[in-house]
Amino acid sequence: MSTVAFDLRSVKGFVVADARGRIVGRVEAPMYGTQPDVPDALAVRSGFMRGRRLVPADAIGAIDEGTRVIGLSVVRESIRKFL
Repeated sequence: MSTVAFDLRSVKGFVVADARGRIVGRVEAPMYGTQPDVPDALAVRSGFMRGRRLVPADAIGAIDEGTRVIGLSVVRESIRKFL
C-alpha cells in the first residue's frame, strides 16, 4: 500500500480495513469540514442495516489504488458511528 498523498475525493467504493486487517466497510462519500474542496473524513458504510462510520483523514495509514483498499492506522472500535 502506498502512503503517498492521495485525493480522497476519488475513493468512493474503496474497501476500508482497520489496523488489524478487519473490514470496516466501503467508502460511501468524502466528508468536508475545514476546507470546502479538501475532504477531512470519509463516510464508510458498514452494511445495509448497520449504519455508517466517520473515518478521519488522519486515521488513514495507506491507500492501495490497485486493490482499492484503504488501510487504517486505528482499530475499528475507535471509529465514530453516525446515522
